[in-house]
Amino acid sequence: MSTVRHFLTLSDLSSAELLAVLERAIDLKAMTKRGELYTPLQNRSLAMIFEKASTRTRVSFEVGMTQLGGHALFLSPNDSQLGRGEPIEDAARVISRMVDMVMIRTFEQYKVERFAAYSRVPVINGLTDTHHPCQLLADLMTWIEQRGLPTGRTVAWVGDGNNMCHSWMEAARLLNFKLRICTPQGYQPKASIVAANAAQLSFCATPQEAVQNADLVTTDTWASMGQEAEKKQRELAFAGFEVTDDLMALAHPDAIFMHCLPAYRGKEVSAAVIDGPQSVVWDEAENRLHAQKALMEALLLGFPH
Repeated sequence: MSTVRHFLTLSDLSSAELLAVLERAIDLKAMTKRGELYTPLQNRSLAMIFEKASTRTRVSFEVGMTQLGGHALFLSPNDSQLGRGEPIEDAARVISRMVDMVMIRTFEQYKVERFAAYSRVPVINGLTDTHHPCQLLADLMTWIEQRGLPTGRTVAWVGDGNNMCHSWMEAARLLNFKLRICTPQGYQPKASIVAANAAQLSFCATPQEAVQNADLVTTDTWASMGQEAEKKQRELAFAGFEVTDDLMALAHPDAIFMHCLPAYRGKEVSAAVIDGPQSVVWDEAENRLHAQKALMEALLLGFPH
């Protein structure tokens, strides 16, 4: 029996595998647009375990599995209590005997790791507080569609050193581009993830320094799910970190803007930027569907070469 492959962080893929999945995602998107029926996952099932609610993650995985000919089973926070009743390893042993693949969206990274350690089938991290690798597949796919391969380019991350920032750091190492990071004091990314990807990273004192001549500017909401109590405190800390037209004007003239959504206009990004001509956020959101189809196909049927 071949070794089960999981996708818990972007670093679970090699550089070659990542590029192959992204190219395959672009192919699958084109096939969908042409109306071609492609159903390699007939009679395959995906269990979707949500401890954190989501719009885009649920829609993209459920529709993606349907388009590939399979079935997606939604387990809400009420239907699955990872680690709060039944031990995670027992849930993994049982669920993985009934389905072909599991996607988990939760808070702690250790939960997806623990589940994967006891699972007979591939486990996908649909988001944790530490990593958001599926979003990076969509982001990188969009970047390639819009501007070609990222190698040698520069990305500016402006905002919280959160799960998205961590996954961007891994992407920079895997695809060999520069990532400039600017976060408020006290909101820096995890030191261990910085150390693992350090060669491609630089830290900037101001958003202006980070964005200067960048090819891509990206940010995220200042208060993520579970941080509502910190909202006021975070708004004070992040003053001056809004991506505005003035900030984008410092980037390369051909630069694009990304945001994983949901976005709060007038907070981390101005309406003029997110709704403007440099924004690719709607393509980015759609590409969750196609990138995840390519990922699921690869995990179940083998990675493209």
